[in-house]
Amino acid sequence: MSEIEIRPFVASDVDGVFSVILPIQREEFGIEITADDQPDLSSISDFYQSGKGQFWVAVRNSQIVGTIGLKDIGNDQTALRKMFVAADVRGHEHGVAARLLAELLAHAETEGIKDIFLGTTDKFLAAHRFYEKNGFGEVSRGELPRSFPLMAVDSKFYRRSIIAA
Repeated sequence: MSEIEIRPFVASDVDGVFSVILPIQREEFGIEITADDQPDLSSISDFYQSGKGQFWVAVRNSQIVGTIGLKDIGNDQTALRKMFVAADVRGHEHGVAARLLAELLAHAETEGIKDIFLGTTDKFLAAHRFYEKNGFGEVSRGELPRSFPLMAVDSKFYRRSIIAA
């Protein structure tokens, strides 16, 4: 097994980010979405890497195999977005999703973030189990902050409170 590094996104990663996310959305889950439908991915540094936000990539053999973003939405609240892991590195044996989330949660605690919200589609059943196992509780759309960046495909929502140590 190759070593997998988790690190913050840099501008030269943009093509690799698209190469992980688009096939999962379109081919695995049949979501009709294009790169143009996701302008946040064309301006990751402006959209995610500002305020208390950040965007991380998982890299194996110089190839991006996973992503996770944290969008600052104000009031010490954030939105978890774009968590994707390539099929060939999913599961406990690689731990990519768990490591990406651990990096995000450590950052949230360091930054004094109170709440992390996320929206997902009904189709991502494994993601639902992962979020629930990692302390996220389901909330209704009405419980989201007004500043939460809703996506058209979002139909299920979660929240996790961060308690600083």
